[in-house]
Amino acid sequence: MVFMKEKATSFDIAHLAGVSQSTVSRALNNSPLVNQETRDRVQRIARELNYKVDKNASNLRKQKSSTIALLLFEDPTSDDSMINPFFLAMLGSITRACAQANYDLLVSFQNLEDDWHAEYEDSNKADGIILLGYGDYTDYQNKVAQLESQGTHFVRWGAPDEAHPGVSIGCDNYQGGQSITEHLIALGKRSFAFIGDNGEHAPEFKARYNGYFETLMAHGLDKSSVQENANSTEDAGSEAIKSLLQNKALPQAIVCASDLIAMGVLRALRQAKVNVPDDVAVVGYDNIAVSAYTTPSLTTVQQNTKLAGELLVNTLLKAINNEEVEDYLMPADIIIRQSCGSD
Repeated sequence: MVFMKEKATSFDIAHLAGVSQSTVSRALNNSPLVNQETRDRVQRIARELNYKVDKNASNLRKQKSSTIALLLFEDPTSDDSMINPFFLAMLGSITRACAQANYDLLVSFQNLEDDWHAEYEDSNKADGIILLGYGDYTDYQNKVAQLESQGTHFVRWGAPDEAHPGVSIGCDNYQGGQSITEHLIALGKRSFAFIGDNGEHAPEFKARYNGYFETLMAHGLDKSSVQENANSTEDAGSEAIKSLLQNKALPQAIVCASDLIAMGVLRALRQAKVNVPDDVAVVGYDNIAVSAYTTPSLTTVQQNTKLAGELLVNTLLKAINNEEVEDYLMPADIIIRQSCGSD
């Protein structure tokens, strides 16, 4: 038996049980996120301490916080930010959309290993969650499934998929890959390379590749295509193009799965004394701000970050208010600059 001189708190229980205060909260509410052994230990200690839940405080926690949590996940970058510039552009739109709705925005940088799937629901830090830069869905699918099962309101940026829980807002990456390839074919290009991962663990890159490759097939040009894997960094793009130059003939057009990859490709081609666009056309994807200032300026596919931020916030607010919500795919637009030449 444990005796306390003063009224026990959840922090006392946490200390005696050897767990965090948030785990105590979940255990006392029989949350499935806490294993049965820990729940039993926490509840036994609570009984021994004659611990009573403060119903007024509990009710207060259940009230809306008028706050949205934006969780940014780690992304490989060439600097120390670990945030893809594409998501930084979207952040401004999300902030404005929250302000217009009289909501505060809580921005948190997360690792996939963190306990982010439980923290915001239990602590009432936010009424809902926006997930950005989540990376490989297979790394966190169990946590997202738990968000849905515990009734947390959330929306994620990414390609809608029947296998993914929750609501998704994304860009039509297939159409983007298709449109940029059609543009290159219209310029007379007949041999191609795609730089970017086209596997199942990179669904957005894969959709861009599928749009690209099936367009080549429709024009009878698919046998002219080669592909080099690369994640979304400049260094990966640079290494991929070095491999291509070493092992294969230079194609007439290089389609990159992201602007960051394309920037690395431009750097490596410049070092190899290959002229863009005279010797080879290069195109990117995302239209991040710096793509207009590369040498030469980068033709790319634009994902409308302003619209994306507005859709993410407005969709989440509808979900919070128990209104019907659904997935949405934005169209992709081509931004034509110097790197692919002209007719």
